[in-house]
This record gives sequence, C-alpha cells and structure tokens, in this order.
Amino acid sequence: MIRIVRVRDYEDMSRQVANIISAQIILKPNCVLGLATGSTPIGAYQQLVEWYKKGDVDFSQVSSYNLDEYRGLNGDDPQSYRYFMNENLFNHVNIDIENTHVPDGSDPDADATCAEYDAMVAAAGYPDLQLLGIGNNGHIGFNEPDDHFSYGTHCVDLTESTIEANSRLFDKIEDVPRQAYTMGTHTIMSARAIVVAANGEKKAQAVHDMVYGPITPSCPASILQLHSNVILVADEAALSLCK
Repeated sequence: MIRIVRVRDYEDMSRQVANIISAQIILKPNCVLGLATGSTPIGAYQQLVEWYKKGDVDFSQVSSYNLDEYRGLNGDDPQSYRYFMNENLFNHVNIDIENTHVPDGSDPDADATCAEYDAMVAAAGYPDLQLLGIGNNGHIGFNEPDDHFSYGTHCVDLTESTIEANSRLFDKIEDVPRQAYTMGTHTIMSARAIVVAANGEKKAQAVHDMVYGPITPSCPASILQLHSNVILVADEAALSLCK
C-alpha cells in the first residue's frame, strides 16, 4: 500500500522527508537507513544537518547503505555517489563514516562487488527505512525499465533518458558513466519501511504509474504497490495526474 502525503513544494517535501527520517532515528537510534542520491534528497539532507546542529537528531549509532554507485568512479571522484553523500550529509553529522556504505564503483569485478554488497546489506538485516527518489521513466535506484524485476545488487546499463537526466551534474553528457552498480528491487522491497520523494511535473507520469498503474517491470517503481509500508511525499506538480 502506498500512502500519499501531498506537500506544497520542494521545501515542504524536503522537510516532511527529513521528519520521517529523524523520527526513525529517534525511535531506533541504531537504525539502518537506506539512502539515495540525486537532486531530490538534497533538501532533506540539508534539513537533517540543520537539526543535528541544533541537537535534535543524533546519528552516532546509525548505519547506512546507499542504493547505487556509478561503475568506474572511485569515492574521491566529485561525481561519485560516495563523494555526494560525504558532501551533503556524512561530513556534517556525527555518523561514524565506517558505518556508511556505498557500492565500490572503482572495482571492475562486477560480480564480486555486487555479491559483497548484497552480503553486507543482508548481514545488517536490511534497512529499517529506505529513502527513494523516482526517475522520469519510473526507475528506482538504477533499476531501469526492463522485462523482469531485478533481484540483488547488479550492474546495469543506464538508459539514454537517465544519462540525459544525470548529465546536468557533469560538464558534458559524454562524461556521464554508462553503467552503475545498484541494489535490486528485491533488496529494496526487503526494507521494513520505504519513503519515496518526488517533485516537479516531469515526475508526474512516473508517480501516477507507480501508484495506480499495473505492476510491471516496465515501471520498476510499480512494485512498491506490493509493499506494506510505503509513504510517497510529493508536491502538487508531481501528483498532477493522480486525481
């Protein structure tokens, strides 16, 4: 079941998502968080940093597992998702950096990298709360539209639409990696609770298909209809087709 929380705008969405994350940490200080990257969660991370600085939230016992990483980038690369997480959250709160995990994009051995990451997430007991964005084409993590739902962490070829969407973060589109390591949909569905953040008109069709469309791997996010505890936090523009 997907519960919908309607918000006014990006700032309101960010505050609501941060509220859900901070509540999870307060309820279970040693919780496992599944985290996402991209432009959507930046505002929520900024809000969490602000609350941490005020003494309202304590990350000292928290562990985290990120959804994905570009293949071919090491964690020191400014375009890597490890770098993104350090810059937008980890370096500004009291989380133990040893308890933060991102797939190793620098390891060219895809099978070994993915198997190791799957084992770590499973050993942690899977996330208590998984944060997701949703792509314009309905992808979650880097699980792109396909003819089947993915299982564990795996290497994916990014679609042209995803490469184009992510090119805004690179100097030129040719610099965007063509592959990534990502948690599979089965791993994502193993989280005890999931919060999806979405804003903007470009996400409207994907949001509609996620909530009201058929459950199909051509819209990977649609599988979330089968999860028992999903909250969608979205602004009016993203919900414009959900009447």
